Order: sequence, then C-alpha cells, then structure tokens
Amino acid sequence: MLTLFDHQQLQQLGITVEQVEQQLNYFRQGFPFLPITAPATPDNGIIQFSQEEQALLLRRFDQWGGSRLKFVPASGAATRMFKALFEYLEAGKKGKEVDEFFAGLKDFAFYEDLTKIVGENTPKGVSEWVKALLDTDGLNYGNLPKGLLKFHYYVDGARTAFEEHLVEAALYAKDNCGIARLHFTVSPEHRKGFEALLNEVQQRYEQRYDVKYEVSFSEQKKSTDTIAVDLQNEPFRNADGTLLFRPGGHGALLENLDEMQEDIVFIKNIDNITPDKLRNDTIHWKKVLAGYLLQLREQITKYIRELEEGCCDIKLKKIAQFLEKQFCITLPVIKGEEYAHALYAKLNRPIRVCGMVKNEGEPGGGPFIARSADGSLSLQIAESVQIDQKDPEAQGHFKAATHFNPVDLVCSFRDYHGGRYSLPNFCDPATGFISQKSKDGLELKALELPGLWNGAMSNWNTVFVEVPLITFNPVKTINDLLRKEHQTN
Repeated sequence: MLTLFDHQQLQQLGITVEQVEQQLNYFRQGFPFLPITAPATPDNGIIQFSQEEQALLLRRFDQWGGSRLKFVPASGAATRMFKALFEYLEAGKKGKEVDEFFAGLKDFAFYEDLTKIVGENTPKGVSEWVKALLDTDGLNYGNLPKGLLKFHYYVDGARTAFEEHLVEAALYAKDNCGIARLHFTVSPEHRKGFEALLNEVQQRYEQRYDVKYEVSFSEQKKSTDTIAVDLQNEPFRNADGTLLFRPGGHGALLENLDEMQEDIVFIKNIDNITPDKLRNDTIHWKKVLAGYLLQLREQITKYIRELEEGCCDIKLKKIAQFLEKQFCITLPVIKGEEYAHALYAKLNRPIRVCGMVKNEGEPGGGPFIARSADGSLSLQIAESVQIDQKDPEAQGHFKAATHFNPVDLVCSFRDYHGGRYSLPNFCDPATGFISQKSKDGLELKALELPGLWNGAMSNWNTVFVEVPLITFNPVKTINDLLRKEHQTN
C-alpha cells in the first residue's frame, strides 16, 4: 500500500499512481518474450543497395531542402570503459587489458594531458598513470561521460567524442541555410561540462567547416524513472522510508526525442565515431539512408491519400505488397472495409531507416522479423534478453542472425498532413526489461523501459539497410581507442 508520503513523492516526480501500479505488475508477471519468426537477412528483410541506387538516393537527399537534426544520447559516466583499470587500482593485478593499455599509452589522444600530471619519465606500469587518468585530482576520466573524453589525436589538437559529432553534423546534417542542428541528452551533473566545451570549440569548427551550429541539451526526465522492488516484488524503500526510483534506461529518452521538431532526425550513439580519415563512408551512408527515408515517406503519403479517397481491390493489393516488400509487414486475414482501415493504420506511423552491419561477434541486439499482438509481422530490433532461452526455435532464429544493430537510424516523425506524430503512442510498453541490482548492500530488481530503438519504436514503419562495418566504431573499453579505426596516423 502506498502511504500519503508516497503519494506526495510521486507528485513531486511527476509519476502517477497508475504508472507505479503498472510497473509493479510487470515485476510480478514479467514481460513476455518477443515472438521472433525469423532473423532479418539480406534475402529477407535487409536491403542491399547497388552503387547506382546509392548514388540516386544520395543525390535525392542533397537536393532536399527540409530541416534535419542529429540526436545523440550522451548521458552517464564512462565508468565501464575503465573497468579493468579500476580493478588494477583495487587489486594490483594487471592482466591482459591493463598490459595493453600501458603498451599503447603514447597512442591515446589524452597522453599529452597525462604527462603534464605524471611526467614523461615516470616508469610505465605504475599506478600513478592510472590514478592520473581516473581520479578527480587528475583528468577525472573515471567520472566523466564519454562525450567529454579525448578520443582522437590530430596535429592541431585532440578531439573529444562530442567534437567529432560536431564535425560529422557539419558534413551531413547542415541544411540549405548552412545551419547544423544537434541535440545531446546529458546527465544533470555533466551538462555544464558539455556547455563549457561547446563554448570553447564552437567558433573554431564553424569557421573550419563553414557552418552555423545550433546545439541544444536535455536531461532524462524524472517522470520517466521507474520504481524498484525487493526480491518479493514489493516496493524497495530507502533508509529514510522513501520509495526508490531509478532511471528507466535509454528508452526514457523517447520523451526527449518526442520534443524534436525537425523533418528528419539522425540518431547515433556518442561513442560511435570515426576520425577524419574514415569519415567519408559514414557521411555517404548517412545521406543514402536519409535519401531512402524521403523516398519512402513520399510513397506512403501518396498511398494514404489514395486510401482516404477510396481504393479498389487492385489498389489495396498494391498497397499491401508495398508494406510487405518495404517493411516486411504482413497482415492477418481481414475482410471488407476493415482491410483498408488496417492498411491505413500501418502506413500512418513514424518511419525509421536503420543501418545494419554484419555481425562479427559484437554483443547487443540485432534485426528480426517478429509477430505483433495484432497478428501481423514486422521488422524489429531485439536484444538477447527479449528472446526465450528455453524455446529452441526462437534460439535458432537468434543464432541464425547475420547482422548487428549499430544504432544508426534516420527517422521521420512527420505525418502526411505535415504535423507530428506523438511518439509514445507508438511504443510497446510490454517490451521492457527487468534486471538485478543492489543498493546499500541489499538486492533489488530494477525495471528498464522499452529500449529507445527496441520496443519504444516497436510500432514504427521500419526498414533495415546493410551498411559497411567501417561505419560502426564503438568505444566500449578504453583499449578500443587503440584500434586502427581510432588512430589518426
């Protein structure tokens, strides 16, 4: 039972009692597994464009004059990047990852900054280097977000991940007025750091790339936090008796994304960035994906207007074939006027075109064909936790996946009237996650909202396009910055 003080706490957070009750039900009942029917592959659900098709789509985007935005989730500290180094400080054991870090020390973009703290003559392998990197009285990288870490070395100065996104945006997200708009979602404690860095570098990059930046920031809304429970699925309480709420994962950013007003939005993670020498492929494919999005949106608008005017059976069949060919959407058997209504509902949704790379062992989600609650089939991005481990058929589909989701999306929220869809209306709330956590030495369960590119976009029109692996360069551990893809020489 919730107390009077609980109700006051919920009111302050902007969370309703109904939301809490629904979340408690999810803890008690669990989330259903995603019923995947096949992996999306190049011969079934993933498009491979020829060079000629790429050229046409690239030209289509370059000739388009609408507004565009680059949306970058950049919240949270980069602590997990330095897991091996923290363990080295605590236990004194180096291990392979720590040895690799020290062997490549001079190749990190932040090496010169380290030497100013430690001194170049300090022997390699000593903890002073690691402390200087991670501690608050050093570079403080153990507490900073990835966006504020120096990723790449250049002769004229190292660049942070944040700066590399500014450069990227100037090269594919600049509109006809020369304006590149970017939006970063950040943690409250890091916002000032991002704003200070922007003030420091903005003019430099505007002059270099002949662009005017409009950069905005937002924070994950407290109203998207989710309640935590104990192992008996009862609300977990802090030492002072208040309810414990935790951030709802990147799916909570759907609220932030819903506030964006541009015609199309590019979405890319903060750590997936390349140096200048490899950037051409990224620019090329971003434009290709956007060109295809524009082409699809134009065709969808045409079909919706035809449905509103009334269609013969031949036209309805053509629209159904379009949905199946472009989005792998197949409807259950529906007769009469309901069939036209069902086609209309499937067309009249937000659109996303998702780049997919060949899977070479990276952990994370992938592209699949799944059955929706209404019986229709559609393309979905699924994580392993969404797949039933005890179902041999589902596991077979999951293991047969050939591609990986690098979070490389181009989206449109505009409806055919020129208005905007309300994105929460197209989320599947039954696709969240439950994970085990702890607080103050006590075990608890935490609930993550449907992932931003998983269940939060479940009811969008989705397209998967194969893009080169070189466009995917994430930094999950500090040593990833030593890979040739992140070295500038």
